Amino acid sequence: MSDIRVVVVDDHQIVREGLASLLSALDGLEVVGTAEDGRDAIHVVAETEPDVVVMDIQMPHLDGIEATRMVTGRHPGVRVVMLTMNEDDDTVLGAMRAGASGYLLKGSGADEVQNAIRAAASGGMVFGASLAARVASYFAGGLTKQSEPEPFPDLTDRERDVLRLLATGRSNDAIAAELYVSNKTVRNAVSGIYAKLHAAGRAEAIITAREAGYGRD
Repeated sequence: MSDIRVVVVDDHQIVREGLASLLSALDGLEVVGTAEDGRDAIHVVAETEPDVVVMDIQMPHLDGIEATRMVTGRHPGVRVVMLTMNEDDDTVLGAMRAGASGYLLKGSGADEVQNAIRAAASGGMVFGASLAARVASYFAGGLTKQSEPEPFPDLTDRERDVLRLLATGRSNDAIAAELYVSNKTVRNAVSGIYAKLHAAGRAEAIITAREAGYGRD
């Protein structure tokens, strides 16, 4: 199995270089580039084609949330894990809506960071221990928008089935197993869902689905 290709983005040189050095020493991970701000990150991602970007939020020129939105929009296969000091709800939600696949606080242990990278690379989502309960609560009922009788009429029946399971937080592998279809079928359905819902990534698709009442049974 190929190593997971990682780009590290942080405006503080000591943090950026320290994290890159740490990740490079881990089996199965390869740091293919670093960037000092969001604008630089967009160019580095285009040049290196990583699997996962570890992204800071508060940076000059272009912040991490907007950079994440642009990266995931231009490179749908690239996953972004936020690593930041900021844990307020608006920032966490903004990162998720931008397409982030994970959100960790700086100070997280090396195991937590590498597990988040591996989870993101495999199509999952992960949040640090201090955030997990709040995110779960949000998905479990933080939104109260009334659902329509026929939500998402543009979706096919297969895409709607996948979206219902996606809204519960299941991974692509779990969805494939539950629907008795191939992983490729699920990936194609997820791509169709993103396009039709105009979702930047998995988190935004889940939020949109839960606003319509999916995943609450």
